[in-house]
Formats: sequence, C-alpha cells, structure tokens
Amino acid sequence: MQLRKVAELVHARLVGNGDVEIRAVASIESASLGDVIFVEEKGNLPRALESAASAVLVGDFGAGESSKPLLVCAQPRLAFARAARFLAPASDHHSSVHPSAVIHPSARLAKDVTVEERVVIGEGAEIGSGSRIEAGSVIGANVRMGNDCELHPNVTVYSGTRLGNRVIVHAGAVLGSDGFGYVRDEKTGQYEKFPQIGRLEIEDDVEIGANSTIDRGALDVTRIGRGTKIDNLVHVGHNVQIGEDVVIAAQTGLSGSAVVENNVVIGGQVGIADHVRIEEGAILGAQSGIPSNKIIRGKGVVFWGTPARPIREYLKELAVLARLAKRE
Repeated sequence: MQLRKVAELVHARLVGNGDVEIRAVASIESASLGDVIFVEEKGNLPRALESAASAVLVGDFGAGESSKPLLVCAQPRLAFARAARFLAPASDHHSSVHPSAVIHPSARLAKDVTVEERVVIGEGAEIGSGSRIEAGSVIGANVRMGNDCELHPNVTVYSGTRLGNRVIVHAGAVLGSDGFGYVRDEKTGQYEKFPQIGRLEIEDDVEIGANSTIDRGALDVTRIGRGTKIDNLVHVGHNVQIGEDVVIAAQTGLSGSAVVENNVVIGGQVGIADHVRIEEGAILGAQSGIPSNKIIRGKGVVFWGTPARPIREYLKELAVLARLAKRE
C-alpha cells in the first residue's frame, strides 16, 4: 500500500514522499524496508529516523523536515494500531462447513459462515453472516450470534447466550455457564442449587480472552457492554452488569450482581465482591480488593489496596506504617 493511502486511512498528515510502498508495521528495533513504525515521545524520534523503517508515525512534535516520510497525527499509537489492521494480509477466509461438524437441522447459518472441524451447533442456534467458528467449539441450543464474530478453538457457548456483531472469543473461553449460586438448608447444613435460568448477553465489538468464564444470570441477565475488552483468565459471575468500553486485565474476578459502569479500567488480579458498584471512569490498580456492597466513585481516580481506596491515601498509609516500623 502506498504511504499516501495509509495516511488517508489513519487520518494523518503526510510529510514527504507519498509513493513509498508500505507492507507492514513493526517496532523501531525490528523494522526493515517497507515497514511503518510509531513514536509517541520526542526523545525517541532520532532513533526512529535512524531505523530501517520506510516511514514513521509521529505526534505534532515531529512535523519538521525529516530524513524519512512522516505521518503526523495527534495519537500515533492509535493510528499505528489502525494501520496494522489495514495492512494485515487478506484472510484465507472461505465460508465452508467441515464434514466432521455436527449441526442440528433446525440451526440457521447465514451466508459466508465458516465452521471448522468437530464443531457442534445445537438446536435453534443462529449464526450471523461472516462469522467463523473454529475447531472443537460447542454452540448450545438457541444461541444467537451476530455478524463477523470469531470464536477460536474449543470455545463453549451455553444455551440461550446472545452475542452481538464482531465479537471475538479466544480459545477455551466458556460463555453462559451456571453461576455459583446455592441455598443452605439451616436444618441439615446442606447446600441446594439456586436456579440458574437467566442468560448472558454480549454486545457488539467485545473481545474475550482465552480461558475466561462468564456466567449466565441466575433469574435475569448478565450483560457485557459494547466495546468492552476482557483479558485471559477473567471470571465474571452471574447477574454482573459491565458497561461500555471497559477494560479488564487478567485473573480478575467479579462476583455476582456487581455493576461496572462505562470506561472503567480494572488491573490484573483484582477481586470484586458481590453487589459492588464501580462508577464510570474509575481505575482499579492490580490486586485491589473491593468488599461487598461498596461503591467506588471517582472518574479518572486510581484506587489501590484492600479494601481499595484512592492511591494517594493508600500510599500515605504505607508511609506512616513504614515510619512506625522504623521506630520499633
């Protein structure tokens, strides 16, 4: 692709020769002829200009004369990510159904659907146009999957789950399994299962990492909002409500009926107890713990520790403890 076309696609201002051919994206260290790289900080610009890359995506600080063609934009990392998508080689995606797949006669597959080896699709399931279901995956009865979804190998989608458009689910994930809900008989001490008859709804443009698990609602709905990104090994309990454009890092667990509002960022290994509310834009640092029924409020505020509190407060407490320890 010519550099001027890349500039047009990522909405960047071209400085220099637009006829340069671009084949791929790369890091500064690994770049070669035909690659485009990016620089977010002015201090890294000289190193980028000395690299073998054919062009550099830069912020406004790099808009002057240069030994290489430049693509100048406000968010070079974002533009780089978009360029990577446009430069990706064309997929060998050919709609087909492998002979080893088991598909219930009542299931409905739209055009351009790919079903790989040993996939099972249950009664009444509906798969949207352009979707791909990779080897060993199981789609339960009455699942609804939108257009252009991609399920990687060995994904299990329980009955009644709803997936929007362009949902990506990585290998080994389990969607719509029963929540961890039991009622204890006070006389016998035994636990009996509480009904887990709700469903799971996943909205458009959600990505779910490998081996993550998301439970269906007990009586109502577990919902994952549009554009949310969930890392590997994350567990989302029953009746949890996650808003739009939320980011959740690996090994985090959300207990039943927790609410996470839009644009929240959750670090790795965070533990969120039942009936917690994380309000819009809050940031939970890695290994934070949030007790039951607590409300975390503060757009753009970083919370840390167990129980989680604003990081400035937490660091002050650590400093006091350190001084007390020195006195003993």
